[in-house]
Amino acid sequence: MEVYHELETLFFIFLSKFIEKIMKKVLAIAFIGGLLAASCSKKPNHDLQDSNTMLPEPDAPTVVDSTAKKTEAAKVNAAESLHAAEAKADTLTKK
Repeated sequence: MEVYHELETLFFIFLSKFIEKIMKKVLAIAFIGGLLAASCSKKPNHDLQDSNTMLPEPDAPTVVDSTAKKTEAAKVNAAESLHAAEAKADTLTKK
């Protein structure tokens, strides 16, 4: 009877180790499957977000220098006022 009890104990030890190894494999497969399912799931559309690609440079609009005419007119006005001041100074000194 003692041999039977010893065999029964060894069988349960073997069975528990076998189940433990199988459960480890099942858990590992389930973990890897979960990772694959998460990585292969439908990704949100990122088309509307900013991307890291360079966009082509836009065509530069032609800029008209609106101050050019003003500066030329200012130079003419300054020259005319200078001539007027000189003429006034001449008339004052002649008196």
